[in-house]
Amino acid sequence: MSEPITLVVADDHALLREMLTQRLQSEPDLRVLASVGNAREALEAWLEWRPRVLLLDIDMPGPSVFDVAARIREKDAGLRLIFLSGFCHDHYIDMAIQLRASAYISKREPVEAVISAIRAAVAGRVRFSPEVQARILVDRSGARLARQPEARVGLLTPRELTILGYIAKGHAKKEMARLCGISVKTVEQHCTHIMDKLEIHDRVELARFAIRERIVQP
Repeated sequence: MSEPITLVVADDHALLREMLTQRLQSEPDLRVLASVGNAREALEAWLEWRPRVLLLDIDMPGPSVFDVAARIREKDAGLRLIFLSGFCHDHYIDMAIQLRASAYISKREPVEAVISAIRAAVAGRVRFSPEVQARILVDRSGARLARQPEARVGLLTPRELTILGYIAKGHAKKEMARLCGISVKTVEQHCTHIMDKLEIHDRVELARFAIRERIVQP
């Protein structure tokens, strides 16, 4: 019998996380090594367990899931990343694609879709929920959004989108630096670039823009 597929599950909703973990554990070929509630704990669990698959809810408190996933991806190119979300916004999908995600599954899907995506990921295939699939194109160059993000949002890099999200949530620059694992000076440079690209030079207006463009939830 082959070795089970090892996973770390990260979701801030405890009941959902526990139910999903129990369901995954009931499959003989799946083994959940850790079940955590935010991206920082997901990073710590990855460092400790080195699973084959990392199952991440997109909208969790604390560090940006995409930022943490990018840091992990730099160290583990073979890791299978699967994103779960109740939101299928274009910028989320685009960031997942840039991280070479194996799957983006809507939380409106049954748990069997998650199990299928895990097995497909380990086999080297990708899975997207139908509502996500409808927004992307897949060709020889890989997957990409069928419709490019709105002009101004599309100017921002993934790191700048992360910083903009933190600005909208009211984080101080020192806290942003800690969450991203970068210096305060680098955060300040990102803030300057964001303001210049968006032509918005007020934190309140930046927060409104981020909410309007669904970079963060109100």
